Amino acid sequence: MLEVANLDARYGRAQILNGVSLSLGQNEVVAVLGRNGAGKSTTMKSIMGMVRQKTGQITYEGQSILGKPSHAICRAGVGYVPEERRIFGELTVEENLEVGRRDKRDDAPEWTLEHLFELFPNLNERRKNLGKQLSGGEQQMLTIARTLMGNPKMVLLDEPSEGIAPVIVEQMANVIAELKREGLSVLISEQNLHFARLVSDRAYIIEKGSVCYDGTFDHLDQNPEISNKYLAV
Repeated sequence: MLEVANLDARYGRAQILNGVSLSLGQNEVVAVLGRNGAGKSTTMKSIMGMVRQKTGQITYEGQSILGKPSHAICRAGVGYVPEERRIFGELTVEENLEVGRRDKRDDAPEWTLEHLFELFPNLNERRKNLGKQLSGGEQQMLTIARTLMGNPKMVLLDEPSEGIAPVIVEQMANVIAELKREGLSVLISEQNLHFARLVSDRAYIIEKGSVCYDGTFDHLDQNPEISNKYLAV
């Protein structure tokens, strides 16, 4: 579904990504792991067309999206949940969700308010509350739910477990499992190895803007020196 090959990215004169290559298959959950500042978020933003200075190849469903604007990539079926919880604080939960509504795609599951409130019961209980009245974890859930209202085929989640309570992290793992059951493909950037292992089929590790690991979590478990070298704080 997604192929990234030899991706370089820069912010001004600063080289952030160096030849990053990765792939995401249909109905697959893949984690991009790495320490803070390793290049995970830049990888996600590059895929979404949010980094101007980049070279390489980014292919989605067989078509190049390199150089395309973010809104065109979104319309093609790619949903993006940024690291920052960008909700509308003065709108209710329901109104925040309606902002993200798009027509159903023939080749993607349809997400209605009712469906989302089943998946996110906390949001259902607070559907009339303003966005600014939610906890950090609830705001993260709302951001994901709003993205799903666009009926994407593939979702990019940037650091979804960062800064939220363990009970919400557990709920988030259940949500990602449900997305896979619904047929979505999910690419996750994460520092939390435990969370990534819970939800992902396999993983990449990025260090200083380059991919230094591409494999399974079983292999990581059998070779702890890899995670100790590239993920330990």
